[in-house]
Amino acid sequence: MPIATLIAADSTESGVISEACDRLVSGGCVTGDVAWIEPGKAVDIQFQGPLFDARAALSPLEAGYDIAVQSSDTRRKMLLVSDMDSTMIMVECIDELADYAGIKPEIAAITERAMAGELDFAQALTARVALLAGLNEGVIAQCLAERVRTMPGADILVRTMNGWGAHAVLVSGGFTRFTDPVAEILGFSEVHANVLEIRDGALTGALVGDIVDATTKRNVLQSAGTVKGIASDNVLAVGDGANDIPMIVAAVEQGGLGVGFHPRPLLAAQVNFAVRHNDLTALLYAQGVPRAEWIY
Repeated sequence: MPIATLIAADSTESGVISEACDRLVSGGCVTGDVAWIEPGKAVDIQFQGPLFDARAALSPLEAGYDIAVQSSDTRRKMLLVSDMDSTMIMVECIDELADYAGIKPEIAAITERAMAGELDFAQALTARVALLAGLNEGVIAQCLAERVRTMPGADILVRTMNGWGAHAVLVSGGFTRFTDPVAEILGFSEVHANVLEIRDGALTGALVGDIVDATTKRNVLQSAGTVKGIASDNVLAVGDGANDIPMIVAAVEQGGLGVGFHPRPLLAAQVNFAVRHNDLTALLYAQGVPRAEWIY
């Protein structure tokens, strides 16, 4: 049976559950059992009816709640595929490297336009990396230590999913010098990212090998499921920008959960679950997991 999960920004207001049930009925659905995942924070409402109609009916409540509408089948996903920058970590690494080079405003403006879908990602990445030519290699470690912080809830999400045997993949349009340590900290077992070319202790302004872009992200999601023998609807993909759209759309079309984490508008239009009010532990509530089962 389909389930609508309401995850409060703070705590569930009196009367919201009744309002949600009424909205589902008005949208042509038949409501069933109501059960707390976490009292006062996250609640499941079972219903019968089309998922699309249920999402539309509940959309007015998204001003104060993150709402996941999905089938109860394979609710706890066995494949997690995630972007890194502004999703699993709190910064855009290339922007922070640019700050050490004294050119953050120029590069950050390009980054924002690329993430909004206004620029071709590969071309924008190549242009930004070129501007970093000559930057001392040691700045990467400095940036990791001083600037890179994991997103709240990221470690709990990955560890908890690993705990039930899920396969966690980090796929980023960023750089391996950042993704590898972040993956180790959080518990990702597979990593895909771009390789910065470094010679004589400095960035050359070029990349080594093929660029990890939006198409790569989609292909990684599909191949990881095939290699691991995971059903196509048993996947959770999460990202924040336009470069994540093909990956997210693939997850949605396969019957999985395609999540926008504080998504840019172009991505928000493609997801079947948007997280705007909570940290990444909302993805555990969406999978029906109470705090008592989280792995810290």
